[in-house]
Amino acid sequence: MKATDLRKKSMEELGKELIDLRKSQFSARVQVTTQQTNKTDQLGKIQKDIARIKTVLAEKVSQV
Repeated sequence: MKATDLRKKSMEELGKELIDLRKSQFSARVQVTTQQTNKTDQLGKIQKDIARIKTVLAEKVSQV
């Protein structure tokens, strides 16, 4: 997920995307904790995507 793609989306779409990422972050965290998966790097990728969305949302709020 790139920031340029995120900047093209509306605030509502970004909000939905943020909720989806938080849900996937929770499920990934549970899977790692219960040792159902070995993909621990997935948590870092999800965190970075969440940070990107939050940054773009903050940019859009400051423009208004």
